[in-house]
Amino acid sequence: MKSSIDRRLSVAPMLDWTDRHCRYFHRLISDRILLYTEMITAPAILRGDREKHLGFSPQEHPVALQLGGSDEGDLANCAQIAEDMGYAEINLNVGCPSDRVQKGRFGACLMKEPELVASCFDAMQSKVRIPVTIKSRIGVDDEDSFESFTNFIDTVKTAGCGTFIIHARKALLKGLSPKQNRTVPPLKYDYAYRIKALNPDLEVVLNGGIETVIQAEEQTQYVDGVMVGRAFWNAPWLIREMHNGLGLGNDALNSQPRSRDEVLLAYIDYCRTMISQGLSLHWLIRPILGLYHGLPGNKKWKSHLVTQAPRRKTDVSVIEEARKQVNYVS
Repeated sequence: MKSSIDRRLSVAPMLDWTDRHCRYFHRLISDRILLYTEMITAPAILRGDREKHLGFSPQEHPVALQLGGSDEGDLANCAQIAEDMGYAEINLNVGCPSDRVQKGRFGACLMKEPELVASCFDAMQSKVRIPVTIKSRIGVDDEDSFESFTNFIDTVKTAGCGTFIIHARKALLKGLSPKQNRTVPPLKYDYAYRIKALNPDLEVVLNGGIETVIQAEEQTQYVDGVMVGRAFWNAPWLIREMHNGLGLGNDALNSQPRSRDEVLLAYIDYCRTMISQGLSLHWLIRPILGLYHGLPGNKKWKSHLVTQAPRRKTDVSVIEEARKQVNYVS
């Protein structure tokens, strides 16, 4: 199923980072960007604290759940649970290269088993009405030829998949850490370009190494959209800049906070609500650390937050104090 969701710009699923608080904050910056959960394994959902893993605020919409796993039945059940909870999309992780993921037989190692990925896709899509998508690398280890990648895409496409999110690096399953796997293997954007050219009916989203508005604009000449990860974490206002640069609609921002400070005030209100429910400010300040990235006083802003929030766990005035360290008029 080809999705009707606007995929011109999305935030990559990042383990331990794109939690519900991060997504709420990013939604304040853009109401059009597509948000993803961090990867959540099927067993964690089926046997763990479902609300902890899957709970989200209605304001986050549209938000997609990224699943990890390779058991068709488990994945199908999780997809149905997620649809019932209101998620807009289910995404299968076929790109994570960590040892833990490999031992569980999911993530990037699944690229060696395109028929299994196709079966998992079919099992999930047959259970839900919302789109199911695949996020993959371009290959693993020595299986990184374009022909091999094309075989993977064609096999999963035959099962009905209409949207592929392509991290344009191969994964090395031995010898590199997950962090190194995000930077060491060379980017091969042409793999994604060629897949789109050969399959104009497919929706192709490019991920990997995109850090500026100009880069995003360049890539969308060849693919349907871009997915950005750590660049948004380090400098979240880049979301607004790419929103504007990719033409997601200025009218859409009329109901959004207009400046960094307005976004911050809205997020402080959110923090008050979360603290009243028992959360610690220490966990809530993580997404906003880069809000004033590149501006005078940014280091003092971050230093005040990371030193004071753990000590004053319920005091949102810590954020207001930190803002005074930034020499910036919005």
